[in-house]
Amino acid sequence: MSSSATPLPRVVSVVGATAAGKSDLAVAIARTLGGEVINTDSMQLYRGMDIGTAKLTADERGGIPHHLLDIWEVTEAASVAEYQRLARAEMDRLLAQGRTPVLVGGSGLYVRAAVDEMEFPGTDPEVRARLEAELAEAGSGVLHRRLAALDPAAAEAILPSNGRRIVRALEVIEITGQPFTANLPGHTAVYDAVQIGVQVPRPELDERIELRVDRMWRDGLLDEVRELEKAGLREGRTASRALGYQQVLAYFAGECTEREARDETVRATRRFARRQESWFRRDDRIHWLARPAGADPVELLERSLDLIRTQPRPVPAG
Repeated sequence: MSSSATPLPRVVSVVGATAAGKSDLAVAIARTLGGEVINTDSMQLYRGMDIGTAKLTADERGGIPHHLLDIWEVTEAASVAEYQRLARAEMDRLLAQGRTPVLVGGSGLYVRAAVDEMEFPGTDPEVRARLEAELAEAGSGVLHRRLAALDPAAAEAILPSNGRRIVRALEVIEITGQPFTANLPGHTAVYDAVQIGVQVPRPELDERIELRVDRMWRDGLLDEVRELEKAGLREGRTASRALGYQQVLAYFAGECTEREARDETVRATRRFARRQESWFRRDDRIHWLARPAGADPVELLERSLDLIRTQPRPVPAG
C-alpha cells in the first residue's frame, strides 16, 4: 500500500430485516461517533407515511439529525437513481464536516445505490408502456411469474405485489437482453462502508413483526391512510404498494375486512423480512450481529463500535 494513498471516506450502514431494531442502533452509533443518520428505507422517503413505516418520532431520534425522510409526495414514483444522487450529496456533505454518515434501512437496492458503484440502465418508453398496460390488465402476479422464469434472483428480491419494480426489471431484461440482476453492480465500493447486519432469530422476528403491526393499528394507521388517500395515495404507483398501506386501502375499498387487512399485513411483512434477509445474505461484506431476545442494547452498540473501529481502511485501487 502506497503511503500516499488516501483511504476511502468511511461511513456506517446498518441493515437487516424489518422490525429487527436497526433504527435505534443507528441513532446510538451516530450519537457515539458524532454522526448523523441517513435513511435507506424506500418507503420512509414518503411524506406522511409515518406509522406504517415505523418512522422514528422526533423524541426517538434523540436530537440526532435524520436525512432523506419525508422528501417525496405519495403520488411520486420512487427513483433509485434520484435517491442515489441525494444520498451521496448528504454523505459527502457530512464527511466534509468531519461527521460520520450512518445509513439505516432495509431497502437493499437503496443501500447498494448509496455506497457502491452503480449505474442505471436506460429506459424505453415503448417497452415500458406495453408492460405497464399488461400490468394494469393482468395484474402483478402474472408479470412476477414471468420474471421468475427469466430471472429467479430478481423475482426473489421483488415482492409479487410490487408491480412497478417488476415492470422495471422486465423492461431492463428486454432492453439489455440480460437478466435484471446481471445489471446490478459487483461489490465495488465508492465509500468505505462498515456494514452491520442486525440478526434476530426467526421466531422472535415473527413475534416482533406482529407486535409492530398491532402497534401500528393502535397508533392510528387507518386514520393515517385516510388522510394520505385524500392526498393521492391510491394513485401513487409506489407508495400505494407499501406494506400496511396496500392492505388498508383494500379494506377501505371493501375488498376485505379490517381484521383480514391486519392479518395480511402481518403475513406480508413476514414474507418481506425473509426476502430482505436473503438479499443481504448475498453480500459477504456485512458483519452480522445476533440480537437474541432480551439482549442488552448497550452490548449490541459496543459490538458495533468495535467493528467500526477495528475494520481496516481500504484505499481505492491504483
